[in-house]
Amino acid sequence: MAGTERRREIARLRARRKKTINLLQRVKAGTMEKTEAARKLRKLTPGADVIIKREGLA
Repeated sequence: MAGTERRREIARLRARRKKTINLLQRVKAGTMEKTEAARKLRKLTPGADVIIKREGLA
């Protein structure tokens, strides 16, 4: 069936975005250390280095 894998891919992308936003909000609120958030981001997404640099986590 056409589009099935694409839908899964989009769902994974949206889930990664939500988790990334949640991690960054926790860092800004002070409930999570920057190093721990950076470690989790690296496991979560392949574009983590860009996000870490942009947010100043490293």
